[in-house]
Amino acid sequence: MALELQSFWDVVVLLGLALAIAPWFGAYLGRVYMDRPLPGDAVLTRIESGIYRILGTSPRRSMPAREYMLALLLVNGGMLLFLFFFFFDQANLPLNPTLVPNMSWDLAFHSAASFTTNTDFTHFTNESQISFGSIVLAWQLALFLSAATGLAVMAAMIRGFVRKDGTIGNFYVDIVRTIVRVLLPISVVGALVFVLLGVPETWTATVVAHPLTGGTQTIYLGPVASYNAITLLGTNGGGWYSANMASPLANPSAVSDLFAIFIMLLIPFAAPFAFAQIIRRRGEAWPFVGTVLIVLVIAFGLFVAFQAVNNPALASVSGLGPQTNGYPVGQETRFSLPEASLFQVVSVYGNVGANNMAIGSISPVSQMVLLFGMFTQSTPGGEGTGFAMLLMFAVLAIFVGGLMVGRTPEYLGKKIETAHIKWAALALLIHPATILLPFVVAVAGGYVQIDGATLPATAHNFTSVLYEFTSESANNGSALSTSAFNDTTPFFNVTGALVMLIGRFVPIWAMLKVGDLFSKQEALPPSTGTLRTASGTFTIYLTLFLIITSALLFLPVLAMGPLAQIVGGA
Repeated sequence: MALELQSFWDVVVLLGLALAIAPWFGAYLGRVYMDRPLPGDAVLTRIESGIYRILGTSPRRSMPAREYMLALLLVNGGMLLFLFFFFFDQANLPLNPTLVPNMSWDLAFHSAASFTTNTDFTHFTNESQISFGSIVLAWQLALFLSAATGLAVMAAMIRGFVRKDGTIGNFYVDIVRTIVRVLLPISVVGALVFVLLGVPETWTATVVAHPLTGGTQTIYLGPVASYNAITLLGTNGGGWYSANMASPLANPSAVSDLFAIFIMLLIPFAAPFAFAQIIRRRGEAWPFVGTVLIVLVIAFGLFVAFQAVNNPALASVSGLGPQTNGYPVGQETRFSLPEASLFQVVSVYGNVGANNMAIGSISPVSQMVLLFGMFTQSTPGGEGTGFAMLLMFAVLAIFVGGLMVGRTPEYLGKKIETAHIKWAALALLIHPATILLPFVVAVAGGYVQIDGATLPATAHNFTSVLYEFTSESANNGSALSTSAFNDTTPFFNVTGALVMLIGRFVPIWAMLKVGDLFSKQEALPPSTGTLRTASGTFTIYLTLFLIITSALLFLPVLAMGPLAQIVGGA
């Protein structure tokens, strides 16, 4: 019991440390995206200038939203094709010491779409279905590009609030500066810390161990520490091992687990302060920080509370027995309940998608908590796009609030008009559409099967299929590891790939359009009718608006899945 209480203090200290660093790091991010003077400019500016010459662009050239989106699609489309052909022909490409065969076309398409969209949802077994070369030469390249794309979109949308020339920045410049000044240096430091904590970092693909019980065992290695750093920092989440961060090689101790949580929180907590730095209004960061913290703390509390008691859905399973000592079924015993729970909540709510427990066997309420985090996509959400989605919620909340009091809705001196609401609504509604439509097709069409037979209609199986499409649509990547159905079929590979691509790029286009619309307006001076957004009242309003809106969109499916499990235990 004392150990569990100590672990709660670890959680408090960790969150406090992340929050203490966030204002400084957010200010740094803001200066990066506004091209303001920074330490290291003497060296980094030369490196960036050389890359700009190769790309044929310049920081002095700013793009309207349409051109920005075309550049984004060109770069990400190129990455999609590169990954597809690499996976499809990996058996004939370099660095394949274990002779892994080629992926089928549909699996290669799903994997390429997954890594391009910052999702990293895998339908393969890492140790046997993807080559060493595919991971280090293709997959890791996508980890940087997908994360940089999300941050670039956030920066472009925010610029719309401070510009009036109809442009939102240069995509190529944003990508280069994000990788050179943010992702790469932090990943290097993060990799060094992981190495010091016992995570492997080697170009040796495998070693053969000789257990005391006799025989041999092949242990898969590689540059795991550097992979961990960028996959957690960039909210990618796909693990080097199939067990993800539950593997003792990838996450050997409670200290490495806490450091992983810190890495996941670093940029999402800093994003509101980057926003405040760009618009030059420090107080505007706190309502977003408050909203994220309120939702995260509530989610963590619910997750821990329901993980600490017996799971009613597993009560009838032979051999499990009562859950004791704070270690529910599916949790690694080297982590305490608070440590494991915080990791899982932060991972899913931050759209990282890394797992340190078997979430298919956790409490139905805990599964519902994780699903809700993917429904909001903004508390804190994925790299860059999570905060941009939170801004979308803010725009909608201010518009509704303005209508309720009979005032013209405006934010930061710029009017919120019908066009803004249409694009914000599109970003919000495309998420349930890309979850529920393929879900209905999969179930009604008989594609949800196990061993060739249609899956029995139980609440847990309903949740399994729902979680699959929710994770893909939210570009999250986490999965119910004990999922009862076969999702490696051509239907789930192709459908899942399309869900991830639509769930990624349609909201991005909507975010850029909202920024574009604001960038064409002159800022108005505040008046007596202006809503004070830098206030505790707005924080509470935004939080309730986000929670209620997300609940209204998804409550019916929760009632048929996790809530039905609680009642029926099946």
